[in-house]
Amino acid sequence: MAPPVIPFGTSGDRVRELQARLRALGLFHRNPTGYFGTITQASVSAYQRGHGLAVTGSVSRRTWTSLRSATKPPTRDELYPPTTLPLAKPDPRCLTGRVLCISKTSRTLAWMVGGRVVSAMDVRFGSEYTPTREGLFQVNFKSRDHVSTIYHTPMPYAMFFSGGQAVHYSSDFAARGYSGASHGCVNVRDKKKIAALFERVKAGDKVVVYK
Repeated sequence: MAPPVIPFGTSGDRVRELQARLRALGLFHRNPTGYFGTITQASVSAYQRGHGLAVTGSVSRRTWTSLRSATKPPTRDELYPPTTLPLAKPDPRCLTGRVLCISKTSRTLAWMVGGRVVSAMDVRFGSEYTPTREGLFQVNFKSRDHVSTIYHTPMPYAMFFSGGQAVHYSSDFAARGYSGASHGCVNVRDKKKIAALFERVKAGDKVVVYK
């Protein structure tokens, strides 16, 4: 048997292209990550099943040729989207002004100005015992090197919008992903993105948290 042209367990631009092409066909339901794991393998199997190919989950030359002929070359935005998960349709309240538009469904934050997405990032929320509040708020104050007075944990690049709840960087989110939760805040795991956002956002800017 010929070796696969894109082996399972590998990473790189070719895997990213594979995922983008599968996503264009509705077979890969995340944004490209560049890593060929079990989710990508299942998507490849689904493609093979629907196109009369041997269902192996492995990208043979025949599978790769078939997929490339069935899809258009992905754009750069399709290959390198700003978040791991696709952005949700923005809440109508996000379409005017300067807004931190935060979707609990897609687990993303979009920084929007005049109805246009300027930047976006993955976020996580509070647990069922300490839920993140939903609604329309505004940034009350910012604190670059904040430390929680309740939990005594670092909250870098904090932008407070509802009492003690804030958008801020979380090293725990960066390390553990969605296996953890906040105490009600909106955690961001990409430090560079939240640092850049912190510089742009002003007190008084809108915050919309919705499902």
